[in-house]
Amino acid sequence: MTSIVDPALGCVGQPRLLAGLDVLSRLDLANHLVVHGPLPQYDQGELVELAEGIDLKGRGGAGFPFARKLKAVIRSARTKEGRSAVVVNGTEGEPSCLKDAAVLLHSPHLVLDGALLAAAAIGAEEVAIGVTRDDVEQSLRAAVAERGVAASRVRVGRLPERFVTGEGTSLVNGLNGGAAVPNGQKVRTSERGLSGLPTLLSNTETYAQLAVAARLGVTGFRSVGLESEPGTVMLTISGSTVVEAPLGTSLAYVLELCGSSPGQGVLVGGYHGKWLTPAAARTALLSRESLTAYKATLGAGAILPLPEDTCPAGEVARVMRWMADETAGQCGPCVRGLPSLADAVEALVAGGGRAALEAVEMRMRAVLRRGACSHPDGTSAFMASALAVFPEEMRDHALGSGCGRRVLGALPLPEDENPEKLVVDWTLCKGHGLCMDVLPDVVRLDRDGYPAEAVMSVPGRLRPKALRAVRRCPALALRIQE
Repeated sequence: MTSIVDPALGCVGQPRLLAGLDVLSRLDLANHLVVHGPLPQYDQGELVELAEGIDLKGRGGAGFPFARKLKAVIRSARTKEGRSAVVVNGTEGEPSCLKDAAVLLHSPHLVLDGALLAAAAIGAEEVAIGVTRDDVEQSLRAAVAERGVAASRVRVGRLPERFVTGEGTSLVNGLNGGAAVPNGQKVRTSERGLSGLPTLLSNTETYAQLAVAARLGVTGFRSVGLESEPGTVMLTISGSTVVEAPLGTSLAYVLELCGSSPGQGVLVGGYHGKWLTPAAARTALLSRESLTAYKATLGAGAILPLPEDTCPAGEVARVMRWMADETAGQCGPCVRGLPSLADAVEALVAGGGRAALEAVEMRMRAVLRRGACSHPDGTSAFMASALAVFPEEMRDHALGSGCGRRVLGALPLPEDENPEKLVVDWTLCKGHGLCMDVLPDVVRLDRDGYPAEAVMSVPGRLRPKALRAVRRCPALALRIQE
């Protein structure tokens, strides 16, 4: 299960989605209106014009133009006596992503604003919000209750916490009361989605951005970011820190602000994303145009730098096994293909020779374009990217020499039932207190400035910060114990 923790929040420049959170940890309805002001109303044509004017694209992974979705739902609704629905995807099954959870935990009314604005414009009968975390569900239900009758058409649905839950048809199936698995059909949710109605489906950040744009207007929204890609974007850095930054900001600059660097490479877009070499990560900008040049996309906004002191091949193998285990269990490429691919990657890391390298290549190709959803393709692409960016690492492991480094788990995965521990060596500790500065959610200091406990549990989502605390301890008094 996902731990109930608040991510660290940060901002490059003037915050929009995170406005007001430098003073308050959560904006209730009254404070939300003080910070953001009243929400204007838009009719169908005006909302389409706004979405087109700001070039709003989905922030959940595919980057599909929001205005095109709007127009498709409006067209389909005409065949259903004008009936339609709105769905907010707040499931965020990617373990390296926290940005949607951050918005729903800290500024839930911004998301409700966007969803209700769209629902009013298209005349939607219902707004459904799919979530997987207990704390996010509680935050949303409290926000809906604050609005009373104004949010009577909104319902919050709790779904299983799995990677494939966030796939469009899987999400809709779950909200309709069925199993949250992809249906494998080529029917768009804009034609048939929630309760069989034409459905406007997008993710949490997209609706929050729409609410911001409704207040700022096209000109105001476009005053930040690039001319070709206006506005800000929400990112999750190292699986633990959420940042809002203008589009076009330097990736290396954002990493530096978060106390990190490109390291051995940077995974952009999460576990269906692509690896950037350190050189590419130092020059890339947070924009579609810039990342396309490296055959990468921002996807759901997950940015994962790989530290110098961990084994790239071992890290990739851990993720590949988890991805194989996340199969929906209903099509061959997932049920058999991905576990077989994970087996081949583990054999490669264990020194399986050139035959293991060839097996990985063969099994990557075998799952492509054959699944009920994009999970097999995305997983295969992740592995292909790792082979391209870490060719020597993969070859050396396959041929038996390896890199000699441990696997530190820098790529976050859901926490185990038995979490790792941060252990203090009292014979070395000098009470510098830097560990608490880096890891305030875990470390507490006593009155003398020393850690109050010798052994502290580290939630899986905070592992990157724990690794940073270990590396930064001046006395080398910290270690992580499995």
